[in-house]
Amino acid sequence: AIMTATYTAAPRTTSTGSLLTTGVAAAALASVATPIVAAAGRAAGIGLDVGGAPIPVQGFAVLTAVFSLIGVILAAVLSRTARRPRRTFVRTTVVLTVLSLVPDVIVDAAPATKALLMLTHLVAAAIVVPAVARRLAGS
Repeated sequence: AIMTATYTAAPRTTSTGSLLTTGVAAAALASVATPIVAAAGRAAGIGLDVGGAPIPVQGFAVLTAVFSLIGVILAAVLSRTARRPRRTFVRTTVVLTVLSLVPDVIVDAAPATKALLMLTHLVAAAIVVPAVARRLAGS
């Protein structure tokens, strides 16, 4: 009797190119949204001063882009290395998002400023994490 073995690769929801395209688009959207949130807060009377120096509104866009793109790179690595890339990505980014709030809590700023800073982190995560996670295989 002849025995054969069949190898079936784990299904991937998307290609790396599609993951990166979606991730970059989500990062761009988040990089537009966070300065809008910051500007709206400032227009509502919430200061953007941290440690006595104002944070420029466009600074929100730059930092959002940088950290969102780091998240996209993380997703690309996990898509190739993790057994359950989507679940691993979501769990990791939830932890990282919570950790990103720590500096906002301890920074020298008014309570409303701290809350606004935290809101910008949550807005960025709410845009990027689900968009990227949908492109990853498995739960």
